[in-house]
Order: sequence, then C-alpha cells, then structure tokens
Amino acid sequence: MSKITAAPRTSVASSTQGRESRTPRFMLVALLIVFILLFIVSFSLGRFIVPPSTVIDMLWSTATGHPTPNSVTKTVLLEVRLPRIVAASLIGAALATAGATFQGLFRNPMVSPDILGATSGAGFGAALGILMSFSLLGVSTLAFAIGVCAVLLSYSISLVISRGDDAVLMLVLTGMAVYNLFLAFISLIKYVADPDNKLPAITFWLMGGLASITLKNLAMIVPPLVIGWIPILALRWRLNVLSFGEEEAQALGVNTQRLRWIFIICATLLTAASVAVSGIIAWVGLVIPHVARRFVGPNFSYLIPASMLCGASFLLIADDVARTVTAQEIPLGILTSLIGGPFFILLLIRGRKGTR
Repeated sequence: MSKITAAPRTSVASSTQGRESRTPRFMLVALLIVFILLFIVSFSLGRFIVPPSTVIDMLWSTATGHPTPNSVTKTVLLEVRLPRIVAASLIGAALATAGATFQGLFRNPMVSPDILGATSGAGFGAALGILMSFSLLGVSTLAFAIGVCAVLLSYSISLVISRGDDAVLMLVLTGMAVYNLFLAFISLIKYVADPDNKLPAITFWLMGGLASITLKNLAMIVPPLVIGWIPILALRWRLNVLSFGEEEAQALGVNTQRLRWIFIICATLLTAASVAVSGIIAWVGLVIPHVARRFVGPNFSYLIPASMLCGASFLLIADDVARTVTAQEIPLGILTSLIGGPFFILLLIRGRKGTR
C-alpha cells in the first residue's frame, strides 16, 4: 500500500494566507471596474440621454486631442456633465477617505469627518460669503479657509486643556464643541440674512449639491485633495499600528503624535475642500468606510483605496438619482441622508447579529 502523507501545516497555512491576501486585491479591481462603468454611464443619464457608445467616442476624442464637431451633445457632455461627474467622484472619494482615516485614528467606527468642526466651519464660511455677496469662487475659498481654521481652533483648545494627558479624548471633545459653535454661527447668519434673497441661497447651499460645479471649482479643489491624499495613501498602513493604541504604537517605534497630526491635517484638507465646493453632504464619510470593510476587511492598506472607490461610486449614483428622478433636482445632502441613514442602521443590525 502506498502511504498517504498529509500536507505540511506550513504549506496549508501559507496557501490560506495567500488566498486571504489576494481576495482584497481582487475586490479592489472589481470596485475599480464598477466605478469606471458608473463613471461612463453617468454621462448618459439626464434630461438629454446620450448613448454610452457616443459618450466613449466623445471622451476618447477629447482625451487624445482629436477634433470633435461642435454640437449639443458635446456641450452637454463636456461643459455640463463632465465637471459635476468628476466633482462627484473626487468629493465622494475624499469624504470616504477622511471618514476611514478618522475612524482608524480615533479607533471608533462611529466617527465621521465633521468630528473636529471642519464641516460646520466650512458651512459657516460659505454662509458668510453668500451673505456678503461674494462670487461662487469667493464663497468656496472662504468656506475652505474657515473649515481649516475650525480644526486648528479645536487643536489649539485641546492642547491648552489636555496638557499632554489623554490628548485624543480632549481633541474629540473640543472638536464637538467647535462643531456646535459653528452650527450656532450658521444659525445666526441665517437669522440676519435677507429672507427673500440671501436666506434661500444659504439654505440651498447647506443642503449640498453639485449643480453649480464648474471647471474653475474643480481647479480649486484638486490641489488640496492631492495634498491630502498623497500622505494618507503613502502612510495608510501605519493606521493599523495606531489602531493598536498609543502605548503599543510607541513600543513599535512610531512617533504617534507626529503621525496623528499628519493624518488629521490631510483628512481636514479633504473634508474642507469637499464641503467648500459641494456644501454639506452627510453620511458619506460615516457609512462608506463600513461598506468598504465588508469588501476588503479592516486592513487600512486596502481599506483606504476601497473607501475611495466606494465613496466615488456612491456619490456618482446619488448624483445621478438627484438629477434624473424628478423634474426638479433634489439637493444631494438630502438624498445621501435618505440613503445613508437607513443603510447605516442595516449595517448596525447585521453587525449585531454577527456578534451573537
């Protein structure tokens, strides 16, 4: 009789680990394919329906520099839909990246990008700019600047209060206080605004939307988004170390204070730049990282890219629905809340069942 020998445990374990490591990569490729398909399909949707083949031909001709005849189709695709589709992709990816970063940084899955006041600060800056009759570019610039200042204010107050003791907890608490402070400022601006002119404009902007996006807006937000994304993508694996806790990370030789502030500054740039252009779009930064974990797991080396792709795809879908489902465009912030709230409750229910 021939002997049947069992496979060595090391080879079985290594093959299992190999399959586990390949699975997130396959999921990232699948998410990228889904995003590309949604990106192309989004050009076809709207009051003026364009066949996908025409969309591909037009985009290819534009990318390669081949001349295309002036037509209504070209105007609709390149001047109307292209800016908002690119903006939806960038803003969705940015908010999801900021949410995943803050959740890993503070080791709390309930954290969202507005935890340090960037969202309400940017909202106050935009409301102030509209009240002072600034141009659209001026409103966006002021919103971005005050959004960053709100986070700096949270950080400064937390340093004074904590004096090095439990700095993360103090930062979260001061961020909540600053967030609500700027919400009060927004309410004050709305109270003194002209109810026939300024108040509707402020209210509509705060609801969030991409209807007024132009190529100038895109040119304004791309630099801070790139500056915010590069360090997060380059150092994303260190979020795994920070999630172990302060003492464990320091024992591994990580400068936790410097690394934490690199992530905070970069995530703040992503959040403030997004809100400055699109208004307040809720739930993306809170819900999408949870969705991405379902696909690739908790490893931030895969979670950050997956969050970017899921966030971009989600906001593309939301924007397509917002501009096609009714005769009048639905504010994007309302739509993401209607989708994100119930979806997050469903995630909580499934997570609760999974722990039993």
